[in-house]
Amino acid sequence: MRVSDLPEEVLSEKLEESTFSHMLSQVGLVLPRASAVVLNFYEELNPPLLNRDFKTKFRNVLNVGLFTLSLPSQSDSDLTGCISWLDGQKERSVAYVSFGTVASPPQNELIALAEALEESGIPFLWSLKDNIKSLLPKGFVERTGMQGKIVPWTPQVKVLAHSSIAVFMTHCGSNSVSESVAYGVPLICRPFFGDHQMTGRMVEEVWGVGVKVEGGILTKSGLLKSLELILGHENGKEMRDKARALKHTVQLAKFKSHKL
Repeated sequence: MRVSDLPEEVLSEKLEESTFSHMLSQVGLVLPRASAVVLNFYEELNPPLLNRDFKTKFRNVLNVGLFTLSLPSQSDSDLTGCISWLDGQKERSVAYVSFGTVASPPQNELIALAEALEESGIPFLWSLKDNIKSLLPKGFVERTGMQGKIVPWTPQVKVLAHSSIAVFMTHCGSNSVSESVAYGVPLICRPFFGDHQMTGRMVEEVWGVGVKVEGGILTKSGLLKSLELILGHENGKEMRDKARALKHTVQLAKFKSHKL
C-alpha cells in the first residue's frame, strides 16, 4: 500500500479530532491481545505474504468467507424489474452502475458518467436514488430509455450473478468488490472515502481485475477509455480472465469452508 491509498482521516494533522483514526488506534492496541481474529474474507484471495504476516502477528486468524454471500437469498420478487430487464440482454453486454447507499458522486461527475454511458451505446443498469435523478443531463433518461434502465434499488448479488453483466462501476466498498469478485465481474472503481482507495489498489494492482478511474474522478473521456479497455481491449481480456479465475478461487474456498 502507498500513503495515498490510506484514508484521509488517518493522514489528517488533527488525528485527535477524527473518530475513525481513534477507532483504528484502539483496534491496533487490542488486536495483538485477541485470542482470535475473525475476518470477513477468504485467505485464498490474499497475497501469500499477507497471510504469513497475519500468522506472525495474531494467535489465530479465522477467515469465515464473504459475509454478504452467506446471507439468506434475496427475495424472488423483482420489484424494480431489473432482473427481467437483464434477462432480455445479451451475455456479458451490460454495464452495472452503483455507488452504494452512502457514497454519491457530485453533479459534474454524474453528468460525465451519464454522457459516457450514452455515447458508448453500451446497455446499462444504473442504481440511482430518485431524488438524484434530477441532476442528470436534461433528456438523458428519455434518450436512453431503450439503451438502459435506471432504478432506485437493485438486488445486487442477483444482478452481479446475472450472465448479462460485463462490468461493474462502483465506489469500491469492500462488500461490493467482494460480490463482484465472487461472480467474476471486472470493475471500474471510483473510490470516495474510508478503505475505498486501499480496496481499489487491490482490484487494480494485486488482483488485476479492474481499474480505478483516471485522475480519481469520473470524467466522460476517462470512463469511455475504461469501458473500452475492459470490454474490448486485449488488456481487458486479461482482466476478464483474471476475474473468472478469482470467481473459481472463491468457489473452491467456499466449498472447502463448507466441508470444514
